[in-house]
Amino acid sequence: MSDALRLPREEYLNAAGREFGPSEWIKIDQQRINKFAEATDDYQFIHVDPERAAKETPFGSTIAHGFLTLSLLVPLIADIQPKIEGVKMGINYGLDKVRFLQPVKVDSEIRGKVKILSVEEKRPGQFLTKTEVTIEIKGEAKPALIAEWLGMSYTDA
Repeated sequence: MSDALRLPREEYLNAAGREFGPSEWIKIDQQRINKFAEATDDYQFIHVDPERAAKETPFGSTIAHGFLTLSLLVPLIADIQPKIEGVKMGINYGLDKVRFLQPVKVDSEIRGKVKILSVEEKRPGQFLTKTEVTIEIKGEAKPALIAEWLGMSYTDA
């Protein structure tokens, strides 16, 4: 668990509408893109062939995989999204919505910010949180992606 803000139970349950962040910037270099291509077997030239991507795409360079950007939600928001006091464990519960709005060009920097949409105590000590996560690209007006991310937190009941 990170050193993120810890909120008392009642404050956490009433956190809908609150915004947190932004996070620190993370650079998306070609090495990171290539490692992601290797991990996922997605070697489309727009990601891994700088010369061809410069010539044959409107981006002028390689771009990060959308799912690479999505996979960076965890490190981008770990230190900015609050946790409920006494949390023992948190799990990824899924995504309700993801929109890739703009490609992340090689050597760009991205950061995250969050808005808590809802918090529900499903069972004693079990909290389902829906968070809107926005991934911004340094120097760009339009974000890379916006996602509605679900997380389940467990505390001692």
